[in-house]
Amino acid sequence: MTATTPAVHEDVSREGWMSRGLRLSRRKWTLRRLLVVSIVALVALVSFGISAASIVGLNSYLERRVDAQLISAAGRSSAGVGGPDFGFVASAEKYLSTPGLPVGTVAAIVEDDSIVKAGMIAREAGASSQVLTADQKEALLSVGIGDGAQTISLGSDLGTYRAVAFSGEFGDRVVLAISLSDVQATISQFRSVLILISVLGVLAAALASAFIVSLALRPLRRVAATATQVASLPLDRGEVSLMVRVPEEDTDPRTEVGQVGAAFNGMLGHVDAALRARQASENKVRQFVADASHELRTPLASIRGYAELTRRGGHDLPADVTHSMSRVESEAVRMTSLVEDLLLLARLDEGRELEKRPVDVTRLLVNCISDAYAAGPEHNWDLDAPEQSVSILGDEQRMHQVFANLLTNARVHTPEGTNVTVTLAVEGATAVITVADNGPGIAPAVQPVLFERFARADSSRSRIAGSTGLGLSIVRAVVEAHGGVVSVTSEPGATAFRLEFPAMLTP
Repeated sequence: MTATTPAVHEDVSREGWMSRGLRLSRRKWTLRRLLVVSIVALVALVSFGISAASIVGLNSYLERRVDAQLISAAGRSSAGVGGPDFGFVASAEKYLSTPGLPVGTVAAIVEDDSIVKAGMIAREAGASSQVLTADQKEALLSVGIGDGAQTISLGSDLGTYRAVAFSGEFGDRVVLAISLSDVQATISQFRSVLILISVLGVLAAALASAFIVSLALRPLRRVAATATQVASLPLDRGEVSLMVRVPEEDTDPRTEVGQVGAAFNGMLGHVDAALRARQASENKVRQFVADASHELRTPLASIRGYAELTRRGGHDLPADVTHSMSRVESEAVRMTSLVEDLLLLARLDEGRELEKRPVDVTRLLVNCISDAYAAGPEHNWDLDAPEQSVSILGDEQRMHQVFANLLTNARVHTPEGTNVTVTLAVEGATAVITVADNGPGIAPAVQPVLFERFARADSSRSRIAGSTGLGLSIVRAVVEAHGGVVSVTSEPGATAFRLEFPAMLTP
């Protein structure tokens, strides 16, 4: 038992893989192929069944005719009905001379379980005696009186026969056999005709079913085309309007495909209404942020101005009041920066065009790295750029803000001594800027939402060391407004922000 167990498991595993492969291959079939193959298989099966039943029925009918001919001849022979002399021996002549027997009919006289005389009609106008082999004699002797007609084989030279036995005039047993060669030839021709008709019928069914199924599935393909068109729409940004619908002729609820089309249109209508409601809500929020930011700029400037004026002119103020006014001024500056960032994001969300002109990215990066070095000399700052200047069509002020935000992030969120490398390269028609550092990296849980607004990589940072959480949001918004792409990869010891812009090579 132990020795056979692995083989059993192997067979079961093989059968499992075969059945799984069959299921997988069947899943890959299209509905059109599945329907056509099913229809053709059904037609082929029905044709095979009808052909088999027809052949069996015809063969049975022809054999019954031969049996009737045998029984009739046996009855006439028993009654002493003779015919013309065909030259047979006296004892067998009578039985083969019965009118209506076909060429090839064999007669044998049996005495004491032994064939004593045998003959065969060799031609219509004459006859000859027949010398039988031992196997042929044994086949004829197997037919008994009262057994009815039986099918026997008289070897390859004579073929298959239907034989019947009856009592002769002297009490002996006479076996009369008629060849089935004509029956077999008729069946063979009939089978060939049926095969030809079946093949033509299956081919016609295949062509007709392919055409009908293709015609029936045409509305479903139009529904799929509508779904593909909807899937290609930019639904994640900007004004969203789902005006695409399944054609009205494909939404007839009386058909299955029409029910799918109608349900799909209903779903699109519901999604369109939801997107419009979301867009309206976002527009309200965006307008509120823009209005609030705009309105806050003046009072914040006033607070900052009064705080600075009080701090500079208050020589006789207590130290704690002076410190408090300094903090008020600092927080007013920070609040002003936050308001400006919110106002910028609101304008970018509205899709306002930037003032684009050729910007020398190489020079801009040199200036930004110089500013970063002045703010963080404890870091190591490097720039790797080609000798030829690289330019892009964009807003220089916003581009400066993007690079400054990335360099500030690298300085604030990495320890002293960190290497920060800015690489500028041209890949085809794309300018690629990479800001990389060998700092501690960004937590994997934060990376998916890193460019979201008010996202913080470290919730424990203080307000002084921390940021508003809008820096990287502004980076993405400005880059996308320039038709570019921003991405980040990070692991401990290697963080890289990659920016891609359409490039303009400076001659």
